[in-house]
Amino acid sequence: MRQYTNRFRRSAALPAALAALGLAATACGGGGSAEEAGGEDAPAKVENPVVATYDGGIYIIDPESLDVVEDIELEGFNRLNPAGDGRHVLVSTSTGFRVLDAAGAELTDDEFEAPEPGHAVHHAGRTALFSDGAGEVTVFDPADLGDGLPETGKYTTEHPHHGVALVLENGEMVVTMGDEEERPGIQVLDAEGEETARSEECPGVHGEATAEGEAVVIGCEDGALVYSGGEITKIDSPDDYGRIGNQAGHEDSRYVLGDYKTDPDAELERPERVSVIDTEAGELELVDLDASYSFRSLGRGPHGEGLVLGTDGAIHVIDPESAEVTDSFPVIGEWKEPIEWQEARPTLYVRDHTAYVTDPGEKKLYAVDVESGEVQAETELPQASNEITGV
Repeated sequence: MRQYTNRFRRSAALPAALAALGLAATACGGGGSAEEAGGEDAPAKVENPVVATYDGGIYIIDPESLDVVEDIELEGFNRLNPAGDGRHVLVSTSTGFRVLDAAGAELTDDEFEAPEPGHAVHHAGRTALFSDGAGEVTVFDPADLGDGLPETGKYTTEHPHHGVALVLENGEMVVTMGDEEERPGIQVLDAEGEETARSEECPGVHGEATAEGEAVVIGCEDGALVYSGGEITKIDSPDDYGRIGNQAGHEDSRYVLGDYKTDPDAELERPERVSVIDTEAGELELVDLDASYSFRSLGRGPHGEGLVLGTDGAIHVIDPESAEVTDSFPVIGEWKEPIEWQEARPTLYVRDHTAYVTDPGEKKLYAVDVESGEVQAETELPQASNEITGV
């Protein structure tokens, strides 16, 4: 297998590396920033900002004081994805992934065109964007963001579908398969673009996470797939229908935290159990929370502990090795997940030792110390927030 990891990370060699992956390299012209730096109206700069959407715009937030540094107007339902370079966030709009300079507190005109933009995954120094409407994967080095769009590589799946892809250290790409009717599994392409493995034992394939040793976990309606060491392993749910669709991994933990649903006919199931997947043993354990949660409730602490924001308003701490709840920290009041997934609901975002928790009903944002459960800061935002992330 051809190895080119280090050369891929160097922007000068990026086109060759993408070609080796079997991706068509394309040079994308940059649109520049929305405002010239240094002008009278130049936005403030903020180190390690937190970013939140609201109905009609985006807040750039100071991570310590939780003050809104910049309020950027942007119509539509917008989603947030860390770009992977410690500075930029990709905003999923109606037409593609638009580049937000979060540290510079300004929205640029640069956009990766993508009909129905879906998942954006950063791993091993590369970011892979999936266009659900085109079934197209766009790969780039996020270190090249900032002066127009970087050069990209593209791979197109057989059919458009709601999918996800990521590129591994050795250049392999793990990508979902499917169409508008069904999503049965994944395939793995080597650095030459040739298929080396596939599994169609994953109905309703959705979401991804990576664990220690670069094990990749993909959720299914009856368990999960784990790709590691060149092999795909199916881990079955204890129920005939035991759906895992959202996962949270940690690079220093062999375990992946996932949601878990058992009612295929529910308009909206509000589960009270989460899954813990052991990527080495190939086993799945369920953990009772005594509270429900949503797809925006999962996170991982600095030591690999699982974190779940429950509808009881508490962050529940899970030891993944024992698959047990070890602590709970009350943060906000009780809440109920809305029927429509686009509607705002309390959301958890974890960075290092701090968990950021939103309470859109009260327009509140909290910064919580993960280990003590102590609220370090709180603020009331001008508008109710929806999604939240950071760099």
